[in-house]
Amino acid sequence: MSLESEVRPVRVWDLPTRLFHWLLVAGVVALVITGHVGGNAMVWHMRLGPAVGALLLFRVLWGVVGGRWSRFASFVRGPGTVLRYLRGQTDPSEHLHVGHNPLGAGSVLAMLALLIAQVATGLVADDEIATTGPLNRFVDSATALKATAWHTDAGQWLLIALVALHVLAIVLYARRGQRLVPPMISGDKVLPADTPPSADTPATRVLALVLAAGCAGAAWWVVRLGG
Repeated sequence: MSLESEVRPVRVWDLPTRLFHWLLVAGVVALVITGHVGGNAMVWHMRLGPAVGALLLFRVLWGVVGGRWSRFASFVRGPGTVLRYLRGQTDPSEHLHVGHNPLGAGSVLAMLALLIAQVATGLVADDEIATTGPLNRFVDSATALKATAWHTDAGQWLLIALVALHVLAIVLYARRGQRLVPPMISGDKVLPADTPPSADTPATRVLALVLAAGCAGAAWWVVRLGG
């Protein structure tokens, strides 16, 4: 059997997942920049926070109903699978290299959890100068100050460290011949022909659009609570 007949382009990342990824990249970069600039830039920081929150809510929902390889069930693995992966003892039928491998899955979950924590603390934060989160009035001052301390110190630097590790991993994988960025643009990877693809049809995209609209509405409602 020829090599060409053994492998083919397989849709791994559906369009909603790809759009989420790049919008999140842009949102996080903009949040870090506006947060450090301060001043008038904080107006945009406060707008971007709920927007990123909507993206995160969408990703959690899409992790349940999205394309095959975007679902948490496809890449969240137990400790035993992670150990076998590290030892190189995995079975090709497990498809551990299709979407997020076991190590990448841990990075994705850590990033999502930290970003959710950053958005949540930002919603109740109070810098004691001119900026308060839209939900600040629902917590006492001690809680608000603790949330602010986390948001502007440990949480921020942990996030930057995770992003740096993520970029480093992309570079290291590229040097080993595994290019992770192009599939997140095109959606496809060249994989064994029997690899099941992610659904990426007009119907799934409409579903994603409905979910995204609902998440945006939820973020707008949260912001309005602070009014």
